[in-house]
Amino acid sequence: MSRIRGRDTGPEMSIRRGLHALGLRYRLHDRHLPGTPDLVFPGPRVIIFVHGCFWHGHDCSLGVRPQSNAAFWSEKITRNQARDREAIQKLGNMGWRLAVVWECALKGSGRRPLREVLGDLCTFIRYDSGYKQLDICALTNVENSTSTPQGETNTRHVSPRESGRKRPGPK
Repeated sequence: MSRIRGRDTGPEMSIRRGLHALGLRYRLHDRHLPGTPDLVFPGPRVIIFVHGCFWHGHDCSLGVRPQSNAAFWSEKITRNQARDREAIQKLGNMGWRLAVVWECALKGSGRRPLREVLGDLCTFIRYDSGYKQLDICALTNVENSTSTPQGETNTRHVSPRESGRKRPGPK
């Protein structure tokens, strides 16, 4: 596990490059904030976490738990989820709006086009729509997302069908 990267992962780099190309500037991995967010936008007070489905226990095809040493992995992933909930709650209490981009939104069979994911993030960052949290996951996991605390009522889950955007066609 020493070779598992906690930052600069493939999905995180895709999001970072895309948002930078759209003219958005951010801070990386601010250790002064709970949970050490992946991207921090201080002006609009928005934080983006890019979560790996396996490590954060997402209910999707990429978040499958191993069969060997099941007790260890179950405990580890449960601790990660508890730490995520605590960080999200603390950041929300501090007045931050949060976006969680799940790995399955960018990889796998249910992935969304990167352009749509970036568009949804850009809209969330630039315009305060009243939602305090945005979860972006694969189309097949919109109803099954496990990233938000129980009872969270001010969360928006985004899928391509809901975004109202048409997929880009051939030129």
